[in-house]
Amino acid sequence: MQALDILRQSVIDAPVVMKGEYAYFVHPLTDGVPRQSARLLEATRDLVQERIDWDEVDVILGIEAMGLPLSAALSLSTGKPMVVVRKRAYGLPGEAAIDQSTGYSKGTLHINDIAAGERVLVVDDVVSTGGTLEPILSTLEAIGATLAGVFIIFEKGEGMNRLRKTRGWKLDSLVRLEMKNNKVALLE
Repeated sequence: MQALDILRQSVIDAPVVMKGEYAYFVHPLTDGVPRQSARLLEATRDLVQERIDWDEVDVILGIEAMGLPLSAALSLSTGKPMVVVRKRAYGLPGEAAIDQSTGYSKGTLHINDIAAGERVLVVDDVVSTGGTLEPILSTLEAIGATLAGVFIIFEKGEGMNRLRKTRGWKLDSLVRLEMKNNKVALLE
């Protein structure tokens, strides 16, 4: 089975739970449960890795929490360093605080150890509204970093399209989906 087929089948097979009236797919790459196989993580890593010009990347930025498995796998495979957007402040020199708001949460995130001129690959698990991704990418630009790429495993909803149109960012995803009749429906 090809890597993309493995990833697509995994989300089709993902259990769906109801959070009030909201149908929510529960997936190893977005929630850490059910159990994540090495094969699934490897397939996802390979899909991103083959789409990036690694000579144009200085650092991989993973977004806490579920951007971490993929960013760690990419770091190990490519030898590129990684840094994590954290929910905790450390007060280190150059730390940037980011206010974020999604359809289900609000909070402050923190970026450390990214310098002006660095070429950053951003990876995360899922984008729905773009409420986390937009302030992170805006902050990276304010720092003076270059977006070498942005890869999201699952694109759900219109958040990424909105950011592509309004901000002009090149944003990539591996699988586009929507929730239809309380089930995962793949797009494209």
